[in-house]
Amino acid sequence: MLRWALIFLVVALVSGLLGFTTLAGAAIGIAKILFYVFVVLFLVSLVMHLFRGRAA
Repeated sequence: MLRWALIFLVVALVSGLLGFTTLAGAAIGIAKILFYVFVVLFLVSLVMHLFRGRAA
């Protein structure tokens, strides 16, 4: 999922350089959403790992 966020970020940067502002805005929005979803899933995974503890 982080890969998709980075892909949309690169698409937004390239289209911004070429002058496609609406496409850049949409790609940046999608990249932000995917990044925040990735961060939330990472934090949930980290908390679950800490609560589960070590396997004996």
